[in-house]
Amino acid sequence: MRVLFVQQDHVSPPGPVGEGFARRGYGVELFPVVPEERFAAPGVDVRFPEPTDYDAIVPMGAPWSVLDPAIGGWVGRELAFLRKAHGAGVPVLGICFGGQAVAAALGGGVERAPVPEFGWHEVQTDAGDLVEPGPWFQFHHDRWVLPPGATEVARTPLASQAFRLGRTLAVQFHPELTVGMLRGWVDNGGGEHLRRYGVDPVALLARTEAEQDAARERAMRLVDRFLGLRGGTRTPGTPSR
Repeated sequence: MRVLFVQQDHVSPPGPVGEGFARRGYGVELFPVVPEERFAAPGVDVRFPEPTDYDAIVPMGAPWSVLDPAIGGWVGRELAFLRKAHGAGVPVLGICFGGQAVAAALGGGVERAPVPEFGWHEVQTDAGDLVEPGPWFQFHHDRWVLPPGATEVARTPLASQAFRLGRTLAVQFHPELTVGMLRGWVDNGGGEHLRRYGVDPVALLARTEAEQDAARERAMRLVDRFLGLRGGTRTPGTPSR
């Protein structure tokens, strides 16, 4: 079995979400979208692989918006890739930008949230056996508009936080986050961004270090529950391997 992580930028590795898949016997593969040398000019030319070659797909977070013209045409190709994966019954777990991309790919949309969310937040959940209350790490300005037929399963006052549609699950938060990952975001422009909104990056790193062990276990439970979702079928001729 293979899971493909769509890694939008070089400072967003799979973290404990990847560990969760590996623990379940999946071979973890990365598909990098914007390489480090193009981080400041992310409008790269990307051709996505055949989604039915994988047993699960995880589109990850990004410092850009799905609506950002600076990223050029690859976002449209990523949406088509995710739409095909979902239509073929390949389980998709969208994370933050990846969750918004899933929503847009399946007929919903993406819009600016009234206020950004940063840091560790509890969520209100209707399905604690799928998405726990948290706390989960937030780092986003945008939010999705639910696609037709989707069921929202978690939220905060500012944004929908999780929805499912068949074997597809999208989360607005970052279950993959580690201290090292957050440090990479801070060092690549995120620290200045946080300070602009009155958030102290040093304090946020310290809180993340305190939360990291428990958050890692929550992330791996989320992967287990995601893999237990039922609904939808794989396209004939594309059996799971």
